[in-house]
Amino acid sequence: MSDPTSPTPEPQPAPPPAAAPPPPAPAARSGGPVGKVRHPAAVIIFSIITLGIYFLFWTYFVFKDLKDHTGDGIGGVIGLVIAIVISPVNWFVLPSEIGNMYAKAGQDKPVRGVTGFWNLIPLIGFIIWIVKVQGAMNRAWEGAA
Repeated sequence: MSDPTSPTPEPQPAPPPAAAPPPPAPAARSGGPVGKVRHPAAVIIFSIITLGIYFLFWTYFVFKDLKDHTGDGIGGVIGLVIAIVISPVNWFVLPSEIGNMYAKAGQDKPVRGVTGFWNLIPLIGFIIWIVKVQGAMNRAWEGAA
C-alpha cells in the first residue's frame, strides 16, 4: 500500500512531435483548380467546322483555366476581348502564360511567346500552334491531378 504522506512524482511532459516535411507539390499545380483536358484535334476540327466560333469559346476557357489555376494572367474575359479585337496578340500571350505556369512550378517551359509565330504559316501553322499549346496545357493538368 502506498504512504499517503509521501510526495507523488509529477508527470513529465511528452516531447513535442517531430515536424513532418511538407508534401511535395504536384508538377504544375499553383494552388487553384485544375483546368479541363481537351484533345487538340477536337479543338482544331470544331474551330474549322464552326468557322472560328468554337475557337473563341476555347480561348475564353483556356485563359480562364490559367487564371483560376495560377492566379496570374489576363483571364477569360480579357483574353476573349483580345481574341475578337486583335487576335494575333493572343498567339503570343497564351503560350507565354502557359510557359510562365510551368516556370512557376520549377519546370522547363514547353511553349513560349515565340510559339505564336507558327500562326504565320496559313492553316498548318494554326494546327501546329494548337497542338503545342493545348498539349502543354493537357500535360500540366494531367500532372497536377
